[in-house]
Parts: sequence; C-alpha cells; structure tokens
Amino acid sequence: MILVTLGTQDKAFVRLLQNIDNEIKNGNIKEKVVVQAGYSITKYQSDNMEMFDLIDREEFNKLVDECSLLITHGGVGSILTGLKKNKKVIAMPRLAKYKEHINDHQVQIVNEFSKKGYILAYNENDKLSDILEKAKKFKPEKYVSNTDNLIKIIKDFIDNN
Repeated sequence: MILVTLGTQDKAFVRLLQNIDNEIKNGNIKEKVVVQAGYSITKYQSDNMEMFDLIDREEFNKLVDECSLLITHGGVGSILTGLKKNKKVIAMPRLAKYKEHINDHQVQIVNEFSKKGYILAYNENDKLSDILEKAKKFKPEKYVSNTDNLIKIIKDFIDNN
C-alpha cells in the first residue's frame, strides 16, 4: 500500500493528487493508494484512491507502518514520520504560485532532506513516473536526529553565560 499524506494545511494540494491519479491510470502505480487528503478532499476526488480528510494519530501511525512507500508534501513532520519508521519517502513541496502555501519554504526542506539521501525529492519539473522508478531501488540513508546535539549546545550556552 502507498500512503499519501498532505498534512493539515488549509490550502489544497490538488497538483500532487492529480499526478498520482495519472500514474495509477497509466499503470505505473499498481498498489492500493490511501490518501490522508486534509483540506484537499473538498477539492479533489478519485475513484482510484481511498481518500479521507484527517484521522487520529494511532490510525495514521498504523497506516505509515503498513505502507511500502510514503508520498507526502514537503512538511517536516510528515517527512520525519516516514523517516523515523524507515520508510521510503517521496516528498513534493507545496508552491506559493499555485496557492498551495504562503511561501516556498518546502522547496528548501525537500531539497535538504534529499541531498542527505533520506528521501526522494519530487520537484515541479520532475516526472512522477521517473521518481517512482527510482524509488524501487532507493535505499534511504538512516535518519539520525540531531535533537540531542542541539539541546546540548543550548544547555552549554546557558550554563556558560
């Protein structure tokens, strides 16, 4: 099963859903696709995907555990959820020019995670079919949280000042 998660943003992300739907229709996606669509559910419907708006954290985590691939927007929380569960992640940033977000910060987020080998970036000019093909052989780098190091730096700074 492929899980698609669009987060809780109050703006639709129809562009990603249309591209996934097209890949299903073209036969490039054969697995069941489950979509946590959030606000986008009011803007896009598909007979090819099982779609719901929001679910509780327990059910969401169960779906992440079961999925073979996580396709998501460029939100840090969504990306980290997949990485912490050792999932292959494809992330597409929401873009301001399509009114998917208020700015383009997700481009930087997606590209940074991709540069480190954690995820596959799916940018505006990419073909989803190409990214899906790469995903078949993709071995993501093991995500290592830097939180403990950051806390230590802050603690040392406070203790020394």
